[in-house]
Amino acid sequence: MSIVKYLEYLALEKKYSKNTLIAYENDLQTFGSFVLQNFEIDKLAEVNYSMIRSWIVSMVDEGKNNRTINRKISSLRTFYKFLLKVQAIETTPLAKHKALKTSTKVQIPFSEAEITAVLEHLSEANDFETTRNKLIVELFYSTGMRRAELVGLKLTDISQAQKTIKVLGKRNKERFIPLLPSVLNSLAKYLKFRTEIEDSDLNQSLLLTSKGKPVYEVLVYRIINKYFEQVSAKVKTSPHILRHSFATHLLNEGAALNAVKELLGHSSLASTQVYTHNDIAALKEVYRNAHPRNS
Repeated sequence: MSIVKYLEYLALEKKYSKNTLIAYENDLQTFGSFVLQNFEIDKLAEVNYSMIRSWIVSMVDEGKNNRTINRKISSLRTFYKFLLKVQAIETTPLAKHKALKTSTKVQIPFSEAEITAVLEHLSEANDFETTRNKLIVELFYSTGMRRAELVGLKLTDISQAQKTIKVLGKRNKERFIPLLPSVLNSLAKYLKFRTEIEDSDLNQSLLLTSKGKPVYEVLVYRIINKYFEQVSAKVKTSPHILRHSFATHLLNEGAALNAVKELLGHSSLASTQVYTHNDIAALKEVYRNAHPRNS
């Protein structure tokens, strides 16, 4: 069973994104090269766990961290599950494998003050790029969408009448998110500037560069990092931290976990729970108000 057929299965049946497919293909090709070079085996269906263990050891020796190694082994695990499904193998070589231990990294969200500082800095925007950048910050913080989802937004995804935005998430799952009045105002201002960009009417992407091309993920990362590193001392100032801030601030204000799950486009509550890091001040307040011995 070829890797190509497996990737076709992930793309057509599982609706995996292009980036995920590339990552899976790279992991499988790398492992295939390893077993060919070290064990002279060119069929992944003939691999045993000892060979996989050798690959893990080699990655440790190369300095790869446990989180990266676990991700690569996860790619193998899903591949062998597929081989089981199509009856290309009788047992998976990873049946008894246990993931390597990893440290839990708590990502600290931006404070409301930090986000306000960035938006105030951009509030006097009076040119195309600054207006677009302000809209990008507001979309991230008011919707919690992922960077790839923001890059993929189309003009037709905006409903002015319903005051919502349609987001195409993982595995082509659609969700509709309300837009705040402030975001709608920023959107209207941006769209006016957008009409002045050459060939903008030929492009259905919502967010464009000054040359009329769709924005791309690296550019979006640079935009967020540029503004937030000026107001925050946090190590990470990425678009994902804005998504994290969106969820955390909603939960801190009493939003239901299940509602936040739907807004984020998560398939399970377990994924949403990583955002439930209430700050100590909020916890103290709850404790003072609720504990029966506090008098």
